[in-house]
Amino acid sequence: MTTAAFDDHVRSRWAGRAQAYERSLAALCAHPAPSLLDAADVGAGTRVLDAGTGSGTVAALACARGAVVVAVDAEPSMVELARDRVPAAGEVRVAALPHLPFASGSFDAAVANFVINHVGDPLAAVIELRRVVRSAGRVAVTVWPHPQPEAQSLWGEVFAVAGVESRAAAPTVDAARDFPRTGEGLAGLLDAAGLTDVRCDTIAWAHRTDAQAWWSGPANGISRPGLVLENQPPAVLARIRAAFDEVTARYRGPDGLLALPTAALLASASVP
Repeated sequence: MTTAAFDDHVRSRWAGRAQAYERSLAALCAHPAPSLLDAADVGAGTRVLDAGTGSGTVAALACARGAVVVAVDAEPSMVELARDRVPAAGEVRVAALPHLPFASGSFDAAVANFVINHVGDPLAAVIELRRVVRSAGRVAVTVWPHPQPEAQSLWGEVFAVAGVESRAAAPTVDAARDFPRTGEGLAGLLDAAGLTDVRCDTIAWAHRTDAQAWWSGPANGISRPGLVLENQPPAVLARIRAAFDEVTARYRGPDGLLALPTAALLASASVP
């Protein structure tokens, strides 16, 4: 599997799915946003790049802090959605790691929220973030850890209860370009990119969400469970949904919302 082929596959999976993402997983991915911006020292007047902005959550929060924001995403439907969220003072455009259309040292900081886990060459992506940030500027990224947190891994239990094969054919990052999805592995990636003062922390929280929202992401083809769900016959989908309701019942509170334990890795560093 070549890097380009992996990137093309990922982009095909997100094509036209911005609204589905916004209704399902956007709130999950938004949780680390304040900590991500803190780690990048983003405040009033900071020139910051939000790479892989998605629906624009991080970019909008940076704008609210008074930062000068440029946000990019590879998926046009995400860019359209982010433009509605980001104030007119911010700039949102189509662009993708690891080839950004900006001069070296254009920004004081660059952030990438759950983006490095979606590129075929993670090191090249971090090196590109470093390139566009000035000396003494900051880079901060988040990824999902492995083994998966409970919120994500419960899908394996859902498929097992439903009696459905949970493995779906999908390309993976070439082993020679991949990195361990651990604190040490992510910190090592930033270090290998030539960044300094590298720090990596784990952020843990309970994601509160409506059960239908948690179901709807994969039901609309998002994430690896989405690969399993798509093209299933109606009877099998109904069986999986019954298993989903059974498995998630233990996370449901008195208000009807699920409280799903999850975690993310947040790594940050300085540009020498």
